[in-house]
Amino acid sequence: MNYVAPVKDMLFAMNELAGLAEISALPGNEEVSADLVETILDEAGKFATEVLAPINASGDKEGNAWADGVVSTAKGFKEAYASFCDTGWNGMPASVEFGGQGLPVTVSTAVLEMWKSANMSFSLCQMLTLGAVEAIAHHATDELKQIYLPNMVAGTWTGTMNLTEPQAGSDLAAVRSKAEPRGDGSYAISGTKIFITWGEHDMAENIIHLVLARLPDAPPGVKGISLFIVPKFLVNADGSLGERNDLVCASIEHKMGIHASATAVMAFGEKQGAIGYLVGEPNRGLEYMFTMMNHARLNVGLEGVAISERAYQHALAYARDRIQGRIVGDKSGEKKPILHHPDVRRMLMDMKSRTEAGRALAYYVAGCMDRAKSHPEAQVRASNQARLELLTPVVKGWCTEMAQGVTWNGVQVHGGMGFIEETGACQHMRDARITTIYEGTTAIQANDLIGRKTAKDGGRSMGLLLEDIAATATELRTADDAGLTALADSLGRGITALGDATQWLLDNYDANPQAAAAGSVPFLKLTGVVVGGWLMARAAGIAATRVGDSDGEFYKAKLATAAYFAQHVMPEAGAYRDAIVNGAEAVLALAESQF
Repeated sequence: MNYVAPVKDMLFAMNELAGLAEISALPGNEEVSADLVETILDEAGKFATEVLAPINASGDKEGNAWADGVVSTAKGFKEAYASFCDTGWNGMPASVEFGGQGLPVTVSTAVLEMWKSANMSFSLCQMLTLGAVEAIAHHATDELKQIYLPNMVAGTWTGTMNLTEPQAGSDLAAVRSKAEPRGDGSYAISGTKIFITWGEHDMAENIIHLVLARLPDAPPGVKGISLFIVPKFLVNADGSLGERNDLVCASIEHKMGIHASATAVMAFGEKQGAIGYLVGEPNRGLEYMFTMMNHARLNVGLEGVAISERAYQHALAYARDRIQGRIVGDKSGEKKPILHHPDVRRMLMDMKSRTEAGRALAYYVAGCMDRAKSHPEAQVRASNQARLELLTPVVKGWCTEMAQGVTWNGVQVHGGMGFIEETGACQHMRDARITTIYEGTTAIQANDLIGRKTAKDGGRSMGLLLEDIAATATELRTADDAGLTALADSLGRGITALGDATQWLLDNYDANPQAAAAGSVPFLKLTGVVVGGWLMARAAGIAATRVGDSDGEFYKAKLATAAYFAQHVMPEAGAYRDAIVNGAEAVLALAESQF
């Protein structure tokens, strides 16, 4: 089953929920018209459908081949990557200063969703490259920027992020890789990094590794980590490629999913030391790397949306075609596809509504990022930055956790055929599984949400968010529409649940930190459900005024998915609230010997 980009829903989320018209009016975005955006999405959709989607299943089956440090990609990937770069897609979100198109994050988010839906393994190469571009652009010297960024933006060179080591997973304080000064301004890098996405491949002529390592006089812990550019091939003064650097892909991992994306074990400095160049100031590497990681976390959250969309489309196509069993209550005697079975409809509605809510959240936060960067008013920039910081862990955590259930249902809709690899439903579930783990697990996102994003500011950012949600509920009640009033009532219950949980968290975060941490993931999920319900309700309020338009069927469907979310998903808010407020003792009850 091929992928077709849901351009209409993407445009709705961009225009109505992210505020594309306001974003297009920001300084530097004046040429980003509605017509241009629609054209970009249409063309990107064609590329995703015609070039990337057809090699998704074959890439999953074939994977990558490793031999003597060389990685060969799956059939068709090299050609697809060349076409991807030749048509300008690689650098679309990047700054025009280095050859990119400088489009708003809101626009690039929709396009990135297409790449991730069509072929998640392929999309990871661009994601890591552009993350590296962000880190270099923000923190490196002008000289390093000029050497590396134009080729990385063009896609001629790709980028990676090298944090994790065998003994240092999420605990980066345990990083042991070393950086010794060479006396000429460069450094000799040595150490082993694992889980390096697209760390070695044959699609680009050079790979630029961003590596965390310690200088000889570095203080212990995370305060002693510096960031270095370590290219696969050294770059000559005239910009041409020089000799191979002292680094090698020691092996690639055999993984549950994303088979067509090589996950490398990288060995640096096994001979004289890999030559690297310091980014920014010494001992600030983790701070700099977070420039890359924050973008990556939003993009991984978007992966949750994208793989959910792909699984939904796959399941829907099967449900339209598969004829099986008698339809309950149907006396026509006709043989009808399983789409007419109520429980199949329940699963598809659940997949559709959760995916739309995740898309709404991701695009809304992308809009916050655009306003935080470019709005002429300092107060507006600050408020959008605060909202962006609050919801980044929610996008990453909730959207990826959502994808686990959506892709699981995708297999279930197929019945026994879903358990057979040839149907393709399994791949979506396997590919989705990594999204809750890399770029910071759900628990890491949740601890960030309850700590730095909520408790540390006394709940101010969360309180302002709840005020905005309450304003939407009030607005819906004034519409004199029974369906919208029901959505408002659902929102009201969500507001109460999230407000109660937030207050409990503020009361217990310092006094009883283990209890607070025990409820951190439920708190993240609670926030996702309530904010997702808010955005679905906003969408319904708009759709209710347009059901008589030429696109009336689309808006009627919007009302239906919002109602489903309110009736079937929003009740989870109360359960999460109870688990947070009343459940910490049970989480911590057993002694170690009792497990």
